[in-house]
Amino acid sequence: MMDAQSNPPSLYSSSVKRFGRRKHPHIFNVQAKPSSGNAMHLEDSTVKWWAERAKQPLGSSSNVPVNETLAVDSLLKKINRGDLLVVNSRRRNGLIIFREFYAEFAGPGAAVGGDFDQGCHKIIPLGNLSLVEPDDHEEHQKALKIRLQWIRLTQNFTDQPRSTDRAQMILDQFKTYFDKSTIDNVPNEAFALMVGVLPQTVRRVRLGMGG
Repeated sequence: MMDAQSNPPSLYSSSVKRFGRRKHPHIFNVQAKPSSGNAMHLEDSTVKWWAERAKQPLGSSSNVPVNETLAVDSLLKKINRGDLLVVNSRRRNGLIIFREFYAEFAGPGAAVGGDFDQGCHKIIPLGNLSLVEPDDHEEHQKALKIRLQWIRLTQNFTDQPRSTDRAQMILDQFKTYFDKSTIDNVPNEAFALMVGVLPQTVRRVRLGMGG
């Protein structure tokens, strides 16, 4: 069981290739409350690219959507059977993925599913979630790289020795990207499992933030 002060271990390490522009259509959307606000502030220049794109009006893609709206449980089944999908990099959206002892946030551009998400038991879509299918191996590799960048972002928070600091940092980061109503619907447990603290720690920090 994860201790409130313990730091979760590094989960993945990988070498991935750079790839070109995406040409594939959307394959489905999971509708959640649309969000507003600035993109999350990330160190990596690759992820800064989609952060800038997120500021542009939605619907700027020239792709013709071929969409189907799926319930969350149907999406969970797709992930657990190993389907490799990518969080739409042109939207403020993402997916919280729960494992037994931790949770991860897959933001815009990140891969979900494939080999490393099999066995997840719960997911929470954030924003107007749209997932797309990678066209080729290089797009697959870039999506994996961006997923690792999201993991490293969270690990920067878990490096903080005080549990309250970790809780504050993850909440502040989500506030820069999603609106208050979206964040309010995320349970304390989700934030706690992302940064290795207890749910009551997240609750206390949230109360101190006035929300």
